[in-house]
Amino acid sequence: MSKEFPMATTADARSATARIHQFYINGAWVDSSGGDRLDIINPATEQVVGQVALGSIAETDTAVAAARAAFPGWAATRPDDRADVIDRLRALILENQETLARAITTEMGAAISYAQAAQVPLAAEHLRVANEVLRSYPFLTRRGQTAVVREPIGVCGLITPWNWPLFQITAKAGSALAAGCTVVLKPSELSPLSSALFAELIDRAGFPAGVFNLVNGTGPVVGTRLAEHPDVDMVSITGSTRAGVQVALAAAPTVKRVAQELGGKSPNLILPDADLSRAIPPGVASAMRNVGQSCSAPTRMIVPRTRLAEVEALAIAAVADIRVGDPTDPATTHGPSSNRAQYHRVQTMIQTGIDEGAKLLIGGPGRPEGLARGFFSKPTIFSEVSTDMTVAQEEIFGPVLVILPYDDVEEGIAIANDTVYGLGAQVQGTDRELTRRTAARIRAGQVHLNYPAWDPYAPFGGYKQSGNGREYGIEGLEEYLETKSILGYFD
Repeated sequence: MSKEFPMATTADARSATARIHQFYINGAWVDSSGGDRLDIINPATEQVVGQVALGSIAETDTAVAAARAAFPGWAATRPDDRADVIDRLRALILENQETLARAITTEMGAAISYAQAAQVPLAAEHLRVANEVLRSYPFLTRRGQTAVVREPIGVCGLITPWNWPLFQITAKAGSALAAGCTVVLKPSELSPLSSALFAELIDRAGFPAGVFNLVNGTGPVVGTRLAEHPDVDMVSITGSTRAGVQVALAAAPTVKRVAQELGGKSPNLILPDADLSRAIPPGVASAMRNVGQSCSAPTRMIVPRTRLAEVEALAIAAVADIRVGDPTDPATTHGPSSNRAQYHRVQTMIQTGIDEGAKLLIGGPGRPEGLARGFFSKPTIFSEVSTDMTVAQEEIFGPVLVILPYDDVEEGIAIANDTVYGLGAQVQGTDRELTRRTAARIRAGQVHLNYPAWDPYAPFGGYKQSGNGREYGIEGLEEYLETKSILGYFD
């Protein structure tokens, strides 16, 4: 029997739905000047929950002008004063976390339990860390008679994705605002509710007019204009590798800084001495988190061939802990893919794995039983996958895990590095030194050993086609700073 799910709407969420008809520019909500709007679809119900106004080049220019005018004053504020405002913003996010969580569930389908436990509180953590780093960061250091000064780079265009909508906004905006930069944010037009609520909290926190601006719109219009605009000093994008390339091309004539956090096909290398009972179930959970819609998700599990049967049995059993369904139900662990296009890609890639001869352990095409509507996919695991298969090379961005066997550790490392991406990686093993040596040989920006806790201070970013630049912690702040040397500063 099919199910109909309620929309996760509250009075505040309805306020966010109304706000997406407007833009936040120069400290005020302003109406869109054009008529272009895009339906916002609840991915669990496939119902329209609102329409977002799509910004134009002119509106983007207005926001950039506001940010440019506000930059000198914000850059000149004392770090502790900027930190105080950021701290107020963090407090407001925590006070409104239920409203934010429900907006995220409505706009992109995250299970409400996951939105409450991860999407919102981890977003707040970015602001806590930005605040803490800012209060202690040495903006001027001495090197002999020379002063090395770190200064805010200027106006920053921030382009954020739909899969972690609030989390990626705070990762970028927290560091940029802490550095003394002013911001024009283009959130994903597919998940604009949480960004509208964020802008309202920015306003309540007391940021000066023009320091933070929000213009909804498409990548080809608003995103491209931010990238090419001569008064934008830096653009930071989280998105697909294709989108990152387009932003870099648009930014090249103005020689601005471009930070890119792009796609991934992250390996999870299970060493021969690993305790499989501790390595496999968390590996399945990590690959499937956020319905597989995380660019650093370890979706390639690389395992000893001699232990393949044990791995398969444990992986199948781990899927039993996944409950796909109504994302507003607290018992649900996994909701739908976030939008129709992504759902169709997941379904196409699952069929591709079957067509290429991968061994289907569990899952497969179509929706889970009992779900006749919504962008739901079955948690799917393929085994006996080879590196030349499409499902081993291309980012699927859905609840799909592939298992690749190896004959020795050297081959395992080679398989881990056999990708155009290099964002995240995982290594599991009981020999601490072996796991460390193995991690050192994997070409990725962040490697996790034996499922450590998330560290919001650990710099995050990619090698190869996963991008450049780093977010989080000290490195996240420094991404938005220029370096100036003043010789003869000290007598």
